[in-house]
Amino acid sequence: MSNQQQSDDELVNALLPAFIDEANAQCDELESLLLQLETTPDDRGLLDALFRCAHTIKGSGGMFGQAGIVRFTHHVETLLDRLREGHLALTPRLITLLLQSNDVMRELVRLARDAQDESPEAAGAREKLVVQLKQATAGTGEPAEPVVVRPVDAASTASAPVPAIDAGVWQVAVRFGVDAFRHGIDPLTLLNYVRNLGAVSGMCCEARTVPGLDAFDPESCYLSFAFGLCTTATRHEIERAFQFAREDCTLCITEPTRPAETGEAAQKPQRPRSAGPAAGSSDDSSFIRVHADRLDEVINLLGELVIAGAGASMLARNTGQRSLVEANQQVTRLIEGIRNSTLKLRMVPIGETFARFRRVVRDTATDLGKDVALEIIGGETELDKAMVDRVADPLMHLVRNAMDHGLETAEERLASGKPAQGTLTLNACHESGSILIRILDDGRGIQRDKVLRRAWDRRLVEPGVVPPDEAILDLIFAPGFSTAEQVTNLSGRGVGMDVVRSNVQAMRGSVSIQSAPGQGTCIEIRLPLTLAIIDGFLVGVGASKFIFPLDAVVEVIASRATVTTVDARGRCCVELRGQVLPVVDLRTLYALDSPQPERSSVVVVRAGTRRYGVLVDALLGQHQTVIKPLGLMLRSLRGVSGSSILGTGEVALIFDVGSLGQLAATSRVGPGPSPLA
Repeated sequence: MSNQQQSDDELVNALLPAFIDEANAQCDELESLLLQLETTPDDRGLLDALFRCAHTIKGSGGMFGQAGIVRFTHHVETLLDRLREGHLALTPRLITLLLQSNDVMRELVRLARDAQDESPEAAGAREKLVVQLKQATAGTGEPAEPVVVRPVDAASTASAPVPAIDAGVWQVAVRFGVDAFRHGIDPLTLLNYVRNLGAVSGMCCEARTVPGLDAFDPESCYLSFAFGLCTTATRHEIERAFQFAREDCTLCITEPTRPAETGEAAQKPQRPRSAGPAAGSSDDSSFIRVHADRLDEVINLLGELVIAGAGASMLARNTGQRSLVEANQQVTRLIEGIRNSTLKLRMVPIGETFARFRRVVRDTATDLGKDVALEIIGGETELDKAMVDRVADPLMHLVRNAMDHGLETAEERLASGKPAQGTLTLNACHESGSILIRILDDGRGIQRDKVLRRAWDRRLVEPGVVPPDEAILDLIFAPGFSTAEQVTNLSGRGVGMDVVRSNVQAMRGSVSIQSAPGQGTCIEIRLPLTLAIIDGFLVGVGASKFIFPLDAVVEVIASRATVTTVDARGRCCVELRGQVLPVVDLRTLYALDSPQPERSSVVVVRAGTRRYGVLVDALLGQHQTVIKPLGLMLRSLRGVSGSSILGTGEVALIFDVGSLGQLAATSRVGPGPSPLA
């Protein structure tokens, strides 16, 4: 292997992760566009965008030597080209075929990422899909299949195969900008991609553009060359071969001279246009991709900076030196600004996750023989990227469960006086410093009698005992619980809802369910906005320290006589502006060994639509809180979602206001002060 070949391979391998990310993003966009076209099949703008996605995947694959991706995507691109030219009409069958093709493209990208070979079974399924794609374009003049080549010496172009007899010889001249190498442009790779279009001949490099050795910069590009291209391709297709060079080259293309013409039809030098949807946009340089691990490292270091800053603030206050305290306050304000700006980098709209379920709903409804429409509300609501990734699996199960158990067939809905088409809604919004996700369906609702009978059979509830409705619905989250009569691909295996709850709770969240027979079901998932750093409100009970998420704190009833009528579970009530407010006493709830103070305070917090109070000894003020996971011994502690290290080195527990509110009001907590589940 020559040094040049080895260098090219190293460059391709170094840039391959960027190609993988881009290809996956294009596959996501392609799927989204197909699902949009299902309702507006005549939208030319969507068809053009669809074609650009496939062409970008194919072009990128060619530059990185991914022959399998290029060959398969070529057939998809051909079908899309015929659709946008009006030779074919977009039908549901073609949309299904294109969605299946997109799945294959996504799998080929995964194989490229993992450096794996395609299994014989997958290769056979792919070839069958190729046959279907060719059949779909039959009679429309499908162009020849392209060939992907690895970088070769220019001298080898003399023996390149000659295209069809009606091909013409185009004259192409390219001059690259001096910063082309710095921008990641590889002229040789571009040239080899051009060879996919036809035979390259008469290669000629311009030596006058190369400076002398005294002025030569090895990182600058001085390359300028011209060649003939014998091809049946159009001018636009030749231009597209240079789309990745964008503004880093000047391109001049001269059409083939035909017998009926006199003179030369020269084309003035022009900038090549990118085929991407944002080509030429001034916003291209407004975004930069950063690896998630690097961002996580910054967040972790920021957390340590917050802890160190809290310690420095405490020491400054202890010195009593006003100038030192003021300087430290300035540093604290800067840390808080850095914290807020850095955390925003990880916030992404949850609508990107919701959009993935359009395909799930479409395919699942087809499998079940149901007619279901998906509505997305609040897709612009932002959530920490880490949480978006982790909530996808619970949402997937809940969506599929609603499709299988909740929504009826068209015949059943018509018989019960409902529209034939069912509706599944994904709704997200911010509420009380957290994000609330609702999964709603207008189906049959949960059959409480059926749930209760299954609970009796499994001895989850004593036979004959009828718990309250809320407790019956909560049985669905019991491990292994299922009401399905038979096992299907979607449900009936006794796993799912308990895993959903445990996964949500692992993110310091909670899940609840509401249902009305014959009207539908609503499942609510409540999650914190971030897993990293929050504004907290620090309180003390005896020697122990606790933190409330600041957004959940409504008000504080400070310095009042200690409540004495506390039951064995730590519950009591106080009067607040003529209304009764349930209160939980942390000293009794967690069995804290400290004397009762003469006066205490009540922190009023909000969990969803409910308000309750928490009895504390001391109010210690606002506190930047770096969230740390609980140890194994404390993970079963109810009402607590995490911990934080204070500037003094002490550990403070962070409250989960939702589950703590249940402890304040529920009667299901066992006797005694311990809230351990």
